[in-house]
Amino acid sequence: MELLRNRQIKKRQRRQRRHYHIRHKVVGTHERLRLAVFKSNKHIYCQIFNDMENKCLCGVSTLTPSIRQKIAEEKEKAKKEGKKFTKTDQARLVGEKIAELAKEKGVEKVCFDRGGFKYHGRIKALADSARKGGLQF
Repeated sequence: MELLRNRQIKKRQRRQRRHYHIRHKVVGTHERLRLAVFKSNKHIYCQIFNDMENKCLCGVSTLTPSIRQKIAEEKEKAKKEGKKFTKTDQARLVGEKIAELAKEKGVEKVCFDRGGFKYHGRIKALADSARKGGLQF
């Protein structure tokens, strides 16, 4: 049991170290804002920051009411078809929504801050759907 806990702590520390190094390279300016992503075991969070003014322009997560409603509808639809609506699919919805909100705010170019997470799975799905929505990385 002790070994498992140590492994989990080391894994979290490695992610935080990667995030720290990435944050010193990725800075959101007026021309190119920062699109930051965080994922937990259940949810995924996404925000657009202007680091020069220390402001968050917009944010979306799987806890946002409009996204929650969409997820519930998609889960029902998938259940009827005999499929599953995965967390990766939820990340795609979040990516589409953040791109939509960014367009409303007049943001077209962003730099992607993956938060120390590997560019794979849910992070990649969110980034790809944000690109499809019109954001340029």
